[in-house]
Amino acid sequence: MQYFSLNNREHTSNFENAVLKGLAPDKGLYFPEKIISLPKSFFKDINGFSKVDLAFQVIKNYIGDEIPTSELTSIIEHTLDFDFPVVPINENIGVLELFHGPTMAFKDVGARFMAGSLGYFIKKGNVGNVTVLVATSGDTGGAVANGFLGVEGIDVVILYPKGKVSEIQEKQLTTLGQNIIALEVDGTFDECQDMVKQAFLDEEIQNQRQLTSANSINVARWLPQMFYYFIAYQQLAEIDKKIAFSVPSGNFGNICAGMLAVKMGLPIDHFIASSNANDVVGRYLNSEKYEPKPSVSTISNAMDVGNPSNFIRIMELFEKDFKDLKGHLSSYSFSDDLTKKAMKEMFDETGYVMDPHGAVGYLGLQEFLKKNPDYYGTFLETAHPVKFLETVEKVIGKNMEIPLSIQAILNKEKISFSIINYADLKAHLLG
Repeated sequence: MQYFSLNNREHTSNFENAVLKGLAPDKGLYFPEKIISLPKSFFKDINGFSKVDLAFQVIKNYIGDEIPTSELTSIIEHTLDFDFPVVPINENIGVLELFHGPTMAFKDVGARFMAGSLGYFIKKGNVGNVTVLVATSGDTGGAVANGFLGVEGIDVVILYPKGKVSEIQEKQLTTLGQNIIALEVDGTFDECQDMVKQAFLDEEIQNQRQLTSANSINVARWLPQMFYYFIAYQQLAEIDKKIAFSVPSGNFGNICAGMLAVKMGLPIDHFIASSNANDVVGRYLNSEKYEPKPSVSTISNAMDVGNPSNFIRIMELFEKDFKDLKGHLSSYSFSDDLTKKAMKEMFDETGYVMDPHGAVGYLGLQEFLKKNPDYYGTFLETAHPVKFLETVEKVIGKNMEIPLSIQAILNKEKISFSIINYADLKAHLLG
């Protein structure tokens, strides 16, 4: 499989180079040159596949022979060694729980798969040491730190916005040590992401460090997010209704992977991009004008993105056909007050505890189902509610039990370096 730059179709790359470089030389995101549909028999027999076999069939064409079958299978086994249950809320709504991995966030899947792929290419030889440079608005940092911890030949540098991630999220990326370095940025996530992109274009840095990114701009982080949509469909295949998925959306890598899965034949009929006050895509779908704006802080901080990188991939999936895209994608945004209200009502009525991101996904699904009652809707719980402990406990009025894996890090010492601007980041990378 070859990948082309979304800034210049003439520039192409194989999977290994796309993973190692993260971005194309022209700063473009890589995109597969073709999308191969899975046969109808695959979906007819989908319940006969294990998670690993299912994922292997989904991803193999995007990797080709660049990773041997046995090695790829091993990477997938490690990536998916936890559960992805669809929990029923009522007869028309379920919730896909993606927080049963090691850092209790959906990004464990992409981070583990990328760590395995990159680790294989380094072991294969002729690559040398690689620095994974990544910006996080919340859960990416912890998932990447955990996924790459101790991987030989890889250093990890994580930028995160000061005061804009939860305490537990911060602990997950600042307490591991070893090959993990955390940089606390006095700014927003968008500023962190801009610094990362600037570093990739800096020849002086490139001459001293081989950089790659573990944000969803990297194909090895983005593509495996398809896995859990297929795993969820296994659990929903017998439902005799159209199926919609509501995805809490920030950088739009997650929902983009789901929409790629549909292009491969997965029978999901509609997607809802549910957002907080950072609603650039929703405004685009209403106006056909794409106008990024500075991000604003909310209680669903992992979605505080004012210029989502992966939306250009969604545009490519639909060949920039606005009418076609709007037929497959709806978007709604919700305030913090509405988010809290939904969390409280869900807990009072059902006993189910949603985190702020899942609550936004639930609200978006509710809004869609009002006009489309013939659908069965699934919203994504992308992080365990304990990761937003203070907010959740205050809203539901009840103390939560803290899992042992989280208790283990709460008393660990935070180790991070404060930076203000790109010059600080460059000095750190060259130091």
